[in-house]
Amino acid sequence: MHYEGNIIRPPSEANSILLQATVGCSHNKCAFCGAYKGERFKIKPDDIIDADIDFAARHCRNQKRLFICDGDGLIIPQARLAAIMEKIRGRLPWVTRVGVYANTKSIERKTPDELAALAALGLGIVYMGIESGDEETLRKVNKGADAARMIAAGRKVRQAGIRLSLTVLLGVAGRERSDIHARETGRVLTAIDPEFVGALSLMLIPGTPLQADHENGRFELIGPREMLQELGTMLAHTHMTRGLFHANHASNYLPIRARMPADKEKTLQLISQALDGDIQLKPEYLRAL
Repeated sequence: MHYEGNIIRPPSEANSILLQATVGCSHNKCAFCGAYKGERFKIKPDDIIDADIDFAARHCRNQKRLFICDGDGLIIPQARLAAIMEKIRGRLPWVTRVGVYANTKSIERKTPDELAALAALGLGIVYMGIESGDEETLRKVNKGADAARMIAAGRKVRQAGIRLSLTVLLGVAGRERSDIHARETGRVLTAIDPEFVGALSLMLIPGTPLQADHENGRFELIGPREMLQELGTMLAHTHMTRGLFHANHASNYLPIRARMPADKEKTLQLISQALDGDIQLKPEYLRAL
């Protein structure tokens, strides 16, 4: 397989075939993210993608899922992306699901019919980082979209029959807007009603604008207890009709996995017990990106 730069994939795609169709991220301006700094976004040539699909056809017969890397595979123009999906379906018939990262811009560029066509070709899940539902926080971290656009984009994916996994970022609003961030993010998650929500806890990355803001006193990083309070408030204000709300990423202080809505109250009680000191939090040295 031909790989360039950093290969980033969701934790749930750990055992998937990783097909790199793009390099970097089409937005690459988020203040908290250092994954693709210095990389110029590009779509890889068709002959390289084709060769990798052929490689997977020979050597990846035990892997039932495939993830199209990198940071925003859905930005690939529809004709090219549909052709890639058709090749995957034709040459890797044992693959049961294809996943891809997306952002608001790339979803907006696809019509409902185009998304439905990709679903028919095997696109089974879209991963989208919304980070926050708070407008001020979204502006400060240069997310590139407001809450209303993200809600519309998320609903558009779901209406096309594609599963949606949203990522939110605890601590990204700093101390001053922590509670607002938690409540507004819960509101946005409720409005989209995705199949999956994954909450990560902010870790400042050297060289990023947010790290520089922290060093210069413009951003105040909250501590473990405040992260947990934020998680509890966010979950309390999230009303999903079904699906999973989890915070079991390596960055989190307290791993949780709640099937919504059945496990919501039980999970809120667990968070409360941790805040009371009855459950030990993950030590800082065990956290990771």
